[in-house]
Amino acid sequence: MTLIARNARIASRALAAAPASQRSAALQALADSLRDREHEILAANAIDMDAAKADGLEPHLLARLKLTSSKIAGLREGLGQLLEQADPVGSHLRKTQLDDGLVLTQVTSPLGVLLVIFESRPDAVIQIGGLALRTGNGLILKGGREAKHSNAILVDCLRCALDAANLPHDGVCGVEGREAVHELLDCDEDIDLVIPRGSAELVRTIQSSSRIPVMGHADGICHLYIDREADPSMATRIAIDGKCDYPAACNATESMLVHRDFLDRLRPLGAALIDAGVTLKACPEAARHLDHCEPAEDADGATEYGNLTLSVRVVGSLEEAIDRIHSHGSGHTESIVTDNAETAASFLASVDSASVFHNASTRFADGYRYGLGAEVGISTGRIHARGPVGADGLLTTRWLLQGQGQIAADYSGDDARSYQHRSLPLEPKKT
Repeated sequence: MTLIARNARIASRALAAAPASQRSAALQALADSLRDREHEILAANAIDMDAAKADGLEPHLLARLKLTSSKIAGLREGLGQLLEQADPVGSHLRKTQLDDGLVLTQVTSPLGVLLVIFESRPDAVIQIGGLALRTGNGLILKGGREAKHSNAILVDCLRCALDAANLPHDGVCGVEGREAVHELLDCDEDIDLVIPRGSAELVRTIQSSSRIPVMGHADGICHLYIDREADPSMATRIAIDGKCDYPAACNATESMLVHRDFLDRLRPLGAALIDAGVTLKACPEAARHLDHCEPAEDADGATEYGNLTLSVRVVGSLEEAIDRIHSHGSGHTESIVTDNAETAASFLASVDSASVFHNASTRFADGYRYGLGAEVGISTGRIHARGPVGADGLLTTRWLLQGQGQIAADYSGDDARSYQHRSLPLEPKKT
């Protein structure tokens, strides 16, 4: 594992220094490979699916594991979005003339080597791999054993794409087994960031096991607040989509807060959710306005169910809804349904989460839907990146200074020169 990390570090420097056209060629080769090897990819995934079903893998994890032609088409579309974006590496952020002939430029730069640990979802290999190619980062991938065959062929697609673009294929490597992860978490000299994609338990375990910085979210406890001035039809559509579109996703709605003044319109909304197969776990006040529900327990409203279960709670005001979101949520994604623009503006300004919506499903919290091309994960932390992490979240900055023989001593003492610190216009990046 130490050698894999060291080789990834060496390859990452070549990726970072490569021209944009070369990294774009690798992305195009990857998209072509997904098209040309689709049958092979689906066959490998079928082996994983059969084994997972035999092992009794939970239904929501089976849904994440399964690859389809439409999923592969979506992955290719995401790569197309990345290709259409301006190359993010080496962009000028600030240019300052310190003195005549002494110019300082701040430019974007890859983070270095990423270790991404994920569960069940083989499509994450391509999403993360595409972002790594776009941003010039080295990448080590550790997927769940349930996706062993799927992950292996998709990693091979990535490495072949690097070969096709004359870039070092050690820029992407797949590893297996928990022991490999333990060893890699000690490689803090060559790995710059660990990104766990999976359960809250996985994230916490990684955070406590390494000196390497960790980026991720602990839970996906997303709230939908139905305001007193919400349109019932709109609220119903948004609630059903947020809960039912993909219940296993971290951006699925897990808790619905209902303003007390909306309760006389709650029954049809609840009936629509029940008809869609949702189990409602309601507080006593909400239960009186629902046809069928289970009593809410203390943990409801602060639980990431990952299935067709939805907590329903009554609140008396916008402020109470916001307080409950802050006390029971995970800072992932929250949404308000209301026709009152002032109420919506207050919600958007006051809720402290990575994504906050008005009149939209929580399911929109996604790198592909945001137009990022893909996401390496969703961060609920406040350092460096927050929300769906696309290409920009995998970049840091460097400072480039161009002079004509100046030394620091020229600017100290009795006859010192003075700094100008004059801002200069930014020039288009050379590709």
